[in-house]
Amino acid sequence: MNRLDAYIQLTRLNKPIGILLLLWPTLWGLWIAADGLPPLLVLLVFVAGVVLMRSAGCIINDYADREVDRHVQRTAERPITTGVVTPREALLLFGVLVAIAFLLVLTLNRLTIMLSFGAVALAIIYPFMKRFTHLPQIFLGAAFGWSIPMAFAAVSGAVPAGAWLLFTATVCWSIVYDTMYAMVDREDDLKVGIRSTAILFGNWDREIIGLFQLAMMLLLVFAGLEFQLGWHYYLGLVIASVVGVYHQWLIRGREPTACFQAFLHNHWLGMTIFLGIALDRLVIA
Repeated sequence: MNRLDAYIQLTRLNKPIGILLLLWPTLWGLWIAADGLPPLLVLLVFVAGVVLMRSAGCIINDYADREVDRHVQRTAERPITTGVVTPREALLLFGVLVAIAFLLVLTLNRLTIMLSFGAVALAIIYPFMKRFTHLPQIFLGAAFGWSIPMAFAAVSGAVPAGAWLLFTATVCWSIVYDTMYAMVDREDDLKVGIRSTAILFGNWDREIIGLFQLAMMLLLVFAGLEFQLGWHYYLGLVIASVVGVYHQWLIRGREPTACFQAFLHNHWLGMTIFLGIALDRLVIA
């Protein structure tokens, strides 16, 4: 494996699902805050920031898991745990990516800059939470959802109450798809002592995932009312709900491949909600 391939694997640029799962709620926030297409500079900064911070998050995650990844079949070949990339080298790359992201944020307003420190803190904290709590997915959701208050701050200079409804919906959604993801590794995680909601929920995993799916949709309905979104948005939520039911069907047997497929397919759910928002704002414009 050459150095470039190792860095691509370390940052998961060869697996863009994480970028997409972070991108969709970011775009929800930007389009609602701007009542349509956001300013081009803001849009470019946030899209670049999504790629940079997701990549940085993958690095710090692998750094935190470097001693256990070799014991999990799906992660045994990751660059740090195999020694292809040293821990020091990984931390250096993490710092470079975060620094570039921060330089981009400096082109925005003061409130957005202040909120960006929270984004970095959450990105660093999340990977270590699986050592101390069975709820690391909540911290992942907070990290992924933090782009929403930042989006409102960048567009309008303020973070309204409705933005926190979107933020909380994103946390619920992250618990949904990352529990599906954790169901893939549940047996290996139990052996090495990694904690997750999949382990915590046990045989009630599907039912509790369903409750979080419902909570997410209800929060998005309340957000729609708060921001006076129209029927295109609610149609998007209906379609997204059908997609969520399909995910429940996929994980019905808790088969690892199907659970991973459900995790990947959540990208389409997020995109559907965004299309509803974008179409609604386009019609109003």
